[in-house]
Amino acid sequence: MYIERLELTDFRNYESIKLDFSSKINVLIGENAQGKTNLMESLYVLSMAKSHRTSNDKELIRWEADYGKIRGAIQKKYGHLPLELTLSKKGKKAKVNHLEQTKLSNYIGQLNVVMFAPEDLYLVKGSPQVRRRFLDMEIGQISPVYLHDLLQFQKILKQRNHILKQNQGKPFLKDVMFDVYTEQYIDAAVKVIQKRFQFMDLLQKWAEPIHFGISRGLEKLTVSYNSTSGIEADWLENKMKEHLEKKLADSQKRELDRGVTLTGPHRDDLQFFVNNYDVQTYGSQGQQRTTALSLKLAEIELIKQEVGEAPVLLLDDVLSELDDFRQSHLLNTIQGDVQTFVTTTSVEGIAHETIQHARMFHVEQGAVLD
Repeated sequence: MYIERLELTDFRNYESIKLDFSSKINVLIGENAQGKTNLMESLYVLSMAKSHRTSNDKELIRWEADYGKIRGAIQKKYGHLPLELTLSKKGKKAKVNHLEQTKLSNYIGQLNVVMFAPEDLYLVKGSPQVRRRFLDMEIGQISPVYLHDLLQFQKILKQRNHILKQNQGKPFLKDVMFDVYTEQYIDAAVKVIQKRFQFMDLLQKWAEPIHFGISRGLEKLTVSYNSTSGIEADWLENKMKEHLEKKLADSQKRELDRGVTLTGPHRDDLQFFVNNYDVQTYGSQGQQRTTALSLKLAEIELIKQEVGEAPVLLLDDVLSELDDFRQSHLLNTIQGDVQTFVTTTSVEGIAHETIQHARMFHVEQGAVLD
C-alpha cells in the first residue's frame, strides 16, 4: 500500500496544502521547526486516528481554527481508497471511502504505518508505559478486535479504580458492584494478555533474524512479555482467569491502601535480551539502538504477513541518529515495496542510492515545494 496524495486543512502550522507522493521514497528537507515533523504526524494521524506526539487532539488544530482536516488518497492492492479524518473540539469524525465510521476501530487498520522517530530509540531503555503503548498501537493496526477489547478493559479498569479510590484506606471492601467490575475486569484483562502473547510470538519470529543480521551474526535477540500477575503464555484461558482472580484477592488490601488496581495488563512490560543479557540494564547504547531498529524492521515484516501488503514507513529525523552501518541496513531493507517518508535537515552525508533517487520536498514555514 502507499499514499498517493495528502491534503491538510488547518492542521498544526499548515493552513491548506495538497501534496502528491512517490510510491517509493519521499524526503522532506528543511531546518528545524519548519513543519517536517508536523507533516509526518499528519500521516500517522491519518492512519491511527491519534498522534504519536500528544494525547490532546486540540493541539493538532491550527491556531484559532475551529477544526482540522486530513485527507488521504491511498492505493492498496485491491484498489483506490479515500480516507478522511476531521478533528474538532467536539471530537473526531472518520470516513472510509466517503462513508462516516461509527467506530474508530473500523477506521484504524485501513492504512498501516510504521513510525520510527528518535524517541523510539528509547523503546528499550524508556519506561514500561512506552513499551505498552508500542504494543497497543501495533496490535491495534492488525487486529480491530484487540482495539475493542483494550477499550473495554480500560473502561472497566477506570470503574474499578473509582470504587477503590472511594474506599481508599479502609481495612476491607464490601461492594456488590466492585465484585461485578472485578469479574468483568478479569475477563477483559485475559483477552488483552492473550492477544499480546500472540503478537509477541510473531514479533520474536521476525525480530530475531533481523537483529542477527544487523549485529553481523554476533547477537541473538529474545523478546518476552512480562506479565506482572505471573500469567504464562502457554496457559489455557480458564487457568489465566483463576490465577488473576487469586492475585487480585491477595492484593486487595494493598489496592485499598493505594486506591488503584495493582495487577493486570496496564502494569505489564516487555523485556529484551541479547545473548541472554537484559539489554535495558546491561546493554550498550549500540545494542539498545540495534534492538530498537530490529523491532521496527520486524514490524514491517509482521504487518506484511498479517495484512498481505507492506505498510508505509515514516522515518522522522532518525537517519542522523544511526551510524553508517545501521543506516545502510535500514535503507537496504526498505528498497522495493515499502513506501517511505524521511525527514532530514540535509541529505549530505547520506550516500545511499535509495535517498539519491527519492522525490525531494523542501519544507519552510508551513509551505512545501518539490
